[in-house]
Amino acid sequence: MKFAKLMVATAAFGMAAGAAHAADMATDMTLVSWGGAYQSSQQRAYVEPYIANNSGVKVVWDESSAEAVAKLRAMNEAGNVTWDLVDVVASDAIRLCDEGLAMEIDPDSDLAAAPDGKPASEDFGDLLVSDCFIPQIVYSTTFGYRTDMVGDTPPTDVCAVFDLKKYPGKRALEKRPINNMEWALLCDGVAKDKVYDVLATPAGQEQALKKLDTIKDQVIWWSAGADTPQLLADGEIVMGSTYNGRLFSVIEEQKQPVAMLWDAQVFDLDGWIIPAGLPADRLARVKDFVKFATDTQRLADQAKYISYGPARASSAPLVGKHADLGIEMAPHMPTDPNNAKNTFLYNYEFWADYRDDIDAKFQAWLAK
Repeated sequence: MKFAKLMVATAAFGMAAGAAHAADMATDMTLVSWGGAYQSSQQRAYVEPYIANNSGVKVVWDESSAEAVAKLRAMNEAGNVTWDLVDVVASDAIRLCDEGLAMEIDPDSDLAAAPDGKPASEDFGDLLVSDCFIPQIVYSTTFGYRTDMVGDTPPTDVCAVFDLKKYPGKRALEKRPINNMEWALLCDGVAKDKVYDVLATPAGQEQALKKLDTIKDQVIWWSAGADTPQLLADGEIVMGSTYNGRLFSVIEEQKQPVAMLWDAQVFDLDGWIIPAGLPADRLARVKDFVKFATDTQRLADQAKYISYGPARASSAPLVGKHADLGIEMAPHMPTDPNNAKNTFLYNYEFWADYRDDIDAKFQAWLAK
């Protein structure tokens, strides 16, 4: 996949085009996502209109996406997969597909065509990064900071995270190596186009951890995407990483004294996988829902509630104003040219290959 095409991200259309009769479909679905503002946007853009068109269907949310790989492995081992549809980042989708834990899809039969008839495979294009992955959004992981805690010179580059002298106080970083290791190497002088070459080596991994050591005692480690916005709102940290849509929520919806630090924001993809081996009635319901929830209009509608770029090319022109705030959403997208002047392109293939090994090393470092 050419990451430059992430810059053109998007979502429109809309009716559930179920191949199965309703009588053949399960009435309950367990959907797995990330909680917080993102899950709320999925509820409003996808689930509520789907239920309105399909009376009697009950949807239960599980906020375990951060642990999806481990939990699906355990469910598969136990022969009891209780999830019907799982929201994951692209690298996790690749791992789950490679391990046979996610079902392969045929985009042109399982997903709706664009309004002009263009098949889904062309409308999603290079964002279909795995045979099992159904893209929803382009998002970024970036930093927010308290405007009232940074003095007269607010941070302009990501390396401010490592500058305890100029910006004293607690930081929040995700409790995993992804992104943290890349930012550490960037701020230790590694050229952007060499970061993954360096990180592939034991010496490069040690270099990243050594840089993180310089701020380790000032870090609050987060696991849920809602953690950093809450820590910022409470004034417990001066800056912290999280998903750009969560920061949009705390800034624009909650009106907290927080600002975005877009420098070195890390672009990534998020989407659905269908667990392998679902019973026929559950699979029929999930496929019906997915066809509806990933059509052009639905993906565009999600951008009314959170500042993530929809993954369909046909959806981009339909992104308008926030449903509640009435503000134009395009300038708040990570793909907006003003926000994307210095991006870091996440290498999901690298993490699909190296995740388990580097995770183990990172967790051992955390425990020291």
